[in-house]
Amino acid sequence: MEDNTIDFLGHSVALHRDDGYLERPAYETIKKMTLYIESLGKYGDSPFLYPIYGLGGIPESFSRLCAIHGGTYMLNTNVDEILFEGNKVVGIRSGEEKANAPLVVCDPSYAAGLNKTRVIGKTIRAIVLLDHPLPNTHNASSIQIIIPQKQVGRKTDIYITMVSSAHAVCAKGLFVAMISTTIETKNPEEEIRPALDLLGQPLEMFIKIGDLHEPTDNGLESQLFITKSYDATSHFETASEDVLDIYKRITGEALDLNIEPSDDDEY
Repeated sequence: MEDNTIDFLGHSVALHRDDGYLERPAYETIKKMTLYIESLGKYGDSPFLYPIYGLGGIPESFSRLCAIHGGTYMLNTNVDEILFEGNKVVGIRSGEEKANAPLVVCDPSYAAGLNKTRVIGKTIRAIVLLDHPLPNTHNASSIQIIIPQKQVGRKTDIYITMVSSAHAVCAKGLFVAMISTTIETKNPEEEIRPALDLLGQPLEMFIKIGDLHEPTDNGLESQLFITKSYDATSHFETASEDVLDIYKRITGEALDLNIEPSDDDEY
């Protein structure tokens, strides 16, 4: 195939994050492409889903599901300390109150100071407010653009996601674009320049640079299960894989999402 076609299929359809797939068996890439094709048209014209009211709708839905299954969702509660007895976690402390738990699942920010994560890189993220849709996208109300690494002389891809009032995340007539990539140089803002050039004139822009953490152990001994940091990808495939991996470590078995519900199950 022609090089640009390979780049498009490998990075924008199969969603590979580097070119290592070119040296691996083709089955992995075919499986990823099949998932993309099967997703097309299921919920509109795009293979990707984005929740109405933004990503905050996901924890809101979780809180309702948690309550249905007997869980307690503590709102506006700081976690000041993760508590241990010996090497095993026993709960958390919030101010003068304690919540006991046989295990704790958290992101790396809650484990700061515990020496249980390591930094594996840095990311740059830009949130850009616009008063127009992205140029040359047929006035799309939402879009995802992946700039393959090779196209801009990089080792990692650059990701752009744009959403709008169609998702109830901003006022009508406004658009929110998010740019992210893994930092490779000492001038990270210049690294996202190829993406910024695609957006047109911005109203406002906010930039954040952060470390990428990963846990140093699997959590089985301490029962403290720490997720990886969100990487630069915009489609959350790596985050989903991390969730499935933690589920398997906690329960000892893989999560099967293909189980058909019985007539007695509640929907």
